[in-house]
Amino acid sequence: MTTLAPSNLKAAFWMAGWITLMLCMAVVGREVTRELNAFQVMELRALIGLVLIYPLIHMHGGLKSMGTAFPLRHLGRNIVHYCAQYSWFVALGLIPLAQVVSIEFTMPIWTAILAVSFLGERLNAWKIAAIVFGLLGVWMIVRPEAGRIDPGQAWALASSIGFAVSVVMIKALTRTDSVIRILFWMLIIQAIIGAIPAYLVWQPVPAHLWGFVVAVAFCGTFSHYCMTRAMLYADATVVVPMDFLRVPATAIAGWLIYAEGIDLFTVAGASLILLGNLLNLKQAGTARVR
Repeated sequence: MTTLAPSNLKAAFWMAGWITLMLCMAVVGREVTRELNAFQVMELRALIGLVLIYPLIHMHGGLKSMGTAFPLRHLGRNIVHYCAQYSWFVALGLIPLAQVVSIEFTMPIWTAILAVSFLGERLNAWKIAAIVFGLLGVWMIVRPEAGRIDPGQAWALASSIGFAVSVVMIKALTRTDSVIRILFWMLIIQAIIGAIPAYLVWQPVPAHLWGFVVAVAFCGTFSHYCMTRAMLYADATVVVPMDFLRVPATAIAGWLIYAEGIDLFTVAGASLILLGNLLNLKQAGTARVR
């Protein structure tokens, strides 16, 4: 696999694509899961996604170039990701969009711990500060009642833990496999493991939902392409805190589309999230120069 020179700017560019696509996926995912079971949505997403990425596969040498020396790593990563994605879709239908994404952002805590433990990445004071500011911002936006977590929050928390494990496993896979190969195996494996659950709940897709289904497939597929590309240019503990910007973006989308509340706490939380990102990028850039 080609080694790319570290670049926080390029990592930020690919993360901007990730954030945009994930924001769109949250909205269209909620609309689709109002009428279709999440298992069916995820199966359609994987199958349509394979069609969508075929041009990229062709550009990278075709199916014969998609072989991997680490099939069990791909299998493990995608089982975890599949469960996390299902939990995320369920949470979308139970609690406000901003709350789903905010709870999801306990993920950097798990990601940082896992990245240090298994990838040998360093967790210094600047990175810790970035995570703390980000989580404080998330807390200000969510403001859950003490000791109370409803089912939607529990599903969102489960998804955040699963996504953290998945992110660390993606970072490990980028050391041995290309981005398109990782994406190819994600769609293949998830289509296979999701076939039986989807079959058990399958129903005809109403004509008015097909546009949303294709949008879910497009956003879900190419968001992962963007995330994996970002991982090629920076450590997981640098890339993941950039994703905090998705919280205020989702809060604004929830307000505009679903009239979900947005207040001064949300603005203050978004400011802390931005500060955390700026600290993280500033220290990482300084470290590269040295």
